[in-house]
This record gives sequence, structure tokens and C-alpha cells, in this order.
Amino acid sequence: MFIRILNSEMELATGCTEPGAVALTAAEAGQALRKAGVDKAEEITVNASINIIKNAMSAGIPGTDYEGMDYAAAIGALGGDPVYLLEVMNHVPRETVEAAAALVKAGKVRVNVAQVPQKLYIEVIAKGGGHTGRAIVRDLHTNVVLVEQDGAATLDKRDTDTAAAGDSDVVSPEQIASFLTVRSIWDYCTKELDPMNDPIDIIRSAVKVNSVISDEGLSKEYGLAIGRNLDLNCRKGLMTRDLTTNSMIAAAAGADARMAGAPVSVVANSGSGNQGITATMPVVAAARWLDIDEPTMLRAVTLSNLIAIRIKSKFGRLSNLCGATVAGTGAACGITYLLGGGYHEICCAIQNMVGNVTGMVCDGAKADCALKISTCVNAACQAAAMGTRGVRVQSTDGIVEENVERTLDNFAILSTHGTSDSVILDLMLNKEHAPDAE
Repeated sequence: MFIRILNSEMELATGCTEPGAVALTAAEAGQALRKAGVDKAEEITVNASINIIKNAMSAGIPGTDYEGMDYAAAIGALGGDPVYLLEVMNHVPRETVEAAAALVKAGKVRVNVAQVPQKLYIEVIAKGGGHTGRAIVRDLHTNVVLVEQDGAATLDKRDTDTAAAGDSDVVSPEQIASFLTVRSIWDYCTKELDPMNDPIDIIRSAVKVNSVISDEGLSKEYGLAIGRNLDLNCRKGLMTRDLTTNSMIAAAAGADARMAGAPVSVVANSGSGNQGITATMPVVAAARWLDIDEPTMLRAVTLSNLIAIRIKSKFGRLSNLCGATVAGTGAACGITYLLGGGYHEICCAIQNMVGNVTGMVCDGAKADCALKISTCVNAACQAAAMGTRGVRVQSTDGIVEENVERTLDNFAILSTHGTSDSVILDLMLNKEHAPDAE
């Protein structure tokens, strides 16, 4: 089940996953239009949930100087092949990209807010030559639930549960939440996992692929160049090069490149490339700094990613809170393990992260995501260092409870119900005092 969850929640993606999901939806609509005999769309309408629009409006389009979901929709509709899923924009010829840009500049691509209950919802309607293609993606970034050609459905899974839609590798958030606990993840990663022989190819890919985009982010001035500038500050002697700064550099540089539209894939976690980078690269950097052997490093990376997946299963795919806090919490656990910590110590690290970075808001996918990631990685290293010594934020403080699972549930409640004083106070007043089971 652990490997099923990893394969379900970690996948290759190019660029920000929200524009990628828009491009995928548009590719389905465009393909339906082409099957009707129309070479290319003449006008495109995107109806999307607030969270999708927030995360897609400022993100760079891979391999271009364009940004925003209107360009993603046009590129997907004019030349996208849905078979490539979240890498769809990687496989569109340059001339088609420019034709898509011309369509946007001509005002033929419209984006509207969809009044729907889902946080992840994308509908694309592509019209041309008197024909219409329509597609809907819902709940998960690659979950295509409807494709229509001239009003006739060629695919309709709107009434089908996501996890029961025929893909045995898909595990629903509800299944994940009921199966994963911090304890079960710890036991699996440290006692059951054989990292050199078990089929954790997606973890090996995460290490390899996300290291490539991290190096790419250091190679040139992408976005705010947070990682590159941190590295430069170390070279100038303005900062000390240590485990923490190396971890910050590795994660931030990857996010710099990704958010600026570098045409380099990442392995995402829970639908987010930045979360995949943040859950993986700080742990890899720490392992390299500590000269840790590969099997132990793979255990730590698996631990980090599974902790992030456990939190996100209740957090929601998209949220008003920054996902770097979630992935950073996973990284704190992975680094704590590398530093010699046990189960109690990783629980301490989690409590420290929740006590520190909980309130960081998500105000869309953009260049300064790398800055937020560097902050969360810094916090993760601090949380790990404290946790390794058994030092933790106490259950008398804030939303932290004695039991780590309850703390994470409180964290998730803020994601789903908001960070108002009334919500926070309710959590503070209704704590349970049962400790973690050792």
C-alpha cells in the first residue's frame, strides 16, 4: 500500500501543475475538436475554480516567455496531446506555441471563475468551424471526468469516485488519510523498506529529476534567483555554507527554475512540483552534506515524501495555506532521521514545524514561491536540530497538541476552515492530552 500511495501521489510534471492541468484539459477539448474535423480552435473559454486561477495566473509557461493560464489553455488546445498529462506543454512545437500566443493576444481566450464547490476544477470549451470540444478536470490534476464533442459525451466519469475510476494506482485522499499515520510511515521506512530492492522507482526519480532542476536553477538567473543568490552569498562569505544553507539552496534553486518556466521536469508530490522539490531536495542536500550512504538517504527521502502526503490527504489538493509548509514538515522528518533521530524525535520535529510556519498563506504560484520554500526549509532544519535533542513546541502552545496526529489534524483544519481567530481559538480550547504511542 505504501508504494501504491507513492505512485499515486508522486508524478512527473513540467512547470507549475495548475497551468499544466489547464493545458491538459484544453488538450482534451482541442482533441475533441480535431476529431470533429477542425484543425485548430478559434476561441477558447476556461471556467476554473478560484484556487486554480490563483495558482495559474502568474506561473511561467515552460520553455517560453509567457505566463498565465490563458496561454496554457491556448497551447494545450492548439497542439496538446493528452497522453502526456502534466508534461503536455513539453511536446508542443514552437510554431504552435506562437499561434497560441497570437490567439491570446487577439482576445480569443477567456478565463472565468467557476461557481463550483471543488477547489480543483477546470472546464475548457474550445470552438472552431462550427464545432465545439469540451473537457473537465476535477479533484486531481489529471482526473479527466468529461470530454464532449458537439455536446455528445465521449467520456463521462462525473459520477464515478476518483479512486474507483479504473486506475488501480489511484488512491483517494480518504484512503490515504485512513491508512497513513506518522507511526506507520516511520515503521515502514525504517523497518520494512528495502530501498535498494523494493520498487520505489518514483523516489529514485524524485532524487534524480529534482536534482537536475535544482542544478538548472543555479545555472542562470531564473525568477528571483533565490537559490543562486544564497549560493553566491556563501561564496562571498556573507553566509556560512552548512547543512541548512545547502538545503535551502537546493530547494529554492529548483523552485526558481520551475516557476520561471524552465522546460525541465520535476517529480511532484500531492499535485505540486514545488512540494515535490521541497520534500526531496533538502533531504538529499543534507544527506550529501553528512556523507550518508544511498540506502539511508532513500529511506529519508521516502519518509519525507510520505509525511507530506499524509498531511496533504487532509489538507486538500489546493489550499489557502502554502504547501511548502507541508513539504517542509516532511523534510524536517527526513533530516531528523539523517541526524540520528528516532520516532520520538521526528514527532518533535513535526510539532516544531506546526508551531512555526503554520500561518504562511498561498497567494498563488509565482517567482517568490522559491522565497517561501527557502524559509520553510530553514525552519525544517531548525525543527530537525531541535527535534534531534528532544526539544519541541509544547502542547500548551497554540494549535500544537500532545499527540502528533492531532497536531497535524489541527493543521489541516486551518487549511480547510481558514485561519480566523475563532477557528484557531476553537482548536486551542478543545485539545486532547493523550500522548503519542511510543
